[in-house]
Amino acid sequence: MTSPVKVTVTGAAGQIGYQLLFRIASGQMLGANTPIELRLLEIEPAMKALEGVVMELDDCAFPLLTNVVATSDLATAFNGTNWGLLVGSIPRKAGMERSDLLNVNGGIFKPQGRAIAENAASDVRVLVVGNPCNTNCLIARANAPEVPADRWFAMTRLDQNRAETQIAKRVGTGVAGVKNLAIWGNHSSTQFPDFTNATVDGVDVLSAVNDRAWLEGDFLATVQKRGAAIIEARGASSAASAANAAIDTVVSLTTPTAADDCVSVAVTSSGEYGVPEGLTFGYPVTVDATGAWSVKEGLEHDDFARAKVAVTTEELVAEREDVRGLGLI
Repeated sequence: MTSPVKVTVTGAAGQIGYQLLFRIASGQMLGANTPIELRLLEIEPAMKALEGVVMELDDCAFPLLTNVVATSDLATAFNGTNWGLLVGSIPRKAGMERSDLLNVNGGIFKPQGRAIAENAASDVRVLVVGNPCNTNCLIARANAPEVPADRWFAMTRLDQNRAETQIAKRVGTGVAGVKNLAIWGNHSSTQFPDFTNATVDGVDVLSAVNDRAWLEGDFLATVQKRGAAIIEARGASSAASAANAAIDTVVSLTTPTAADDCVSVAVTSSGEYGVPEGLTFGYPVTVDATGAWSVKEGLEHDDFARAKVAVTTEELVAEREDVRGLGLI
């Protein structure tokens, strides 16, 4: 058996962390032949709850799980880590301005970025799940310049999964038939689920759905506002589906992408499709046989799509300026 891969999960006793850990330990994220060492980070008030989570991990007797380290210390949590899943964040509360939200999360992700730079393995890759994930990722990356920019990701895969399901249900087919449906921009209500380049069962979505008004209206609104709808329905934010999307993201980033498909993930922009350089921007991404990723080239947007991409770009630029003004980057 190969040496264990060290996986750090922050906010490990939270709702998403709890749903995520057992799937990682069972081999669903890195494969059935990859042993795992879990490094679990929590704040001091949550350490008792984390102790219970570790007990449950022990009681599962996962063959791949070689060790579990539970800690509130950043250096310990990120020591030698190969994959960092940054789940813990502060959600927006009633009356909280966007700058307040970014400032409080900056207090989390700025030191985590430094801890990753100072302690992680040389091949570390980081997926930011905690919202606002695009800009939280930007903050962490900006404070870890020693770690290459192409190692940092923010999660838009949950939005892709939501969008694929809506298309599949509308057409009356399985979600496996929906391909090349990417989420552009921010993981927020400005995101653009790009139906204009997607296919379903080999047919372009515009033709298969044959209802552009629905695509531009109810479809977009459902995907963009799905998180809020789930909070209203269950009284808590998405947990199992968010954990599932995190697993999907890592699997997709470590598996070659089919020629007719793409992976939705926010990465560091190098100016592709006119997006300002340096933003953590949701793109369609493909992964080759060596595990290297790139933004998918050659996609075209009509006027409607271009306008939607412009809106979400403007929001991310504004968030970047806010955190710059707060001294977080």
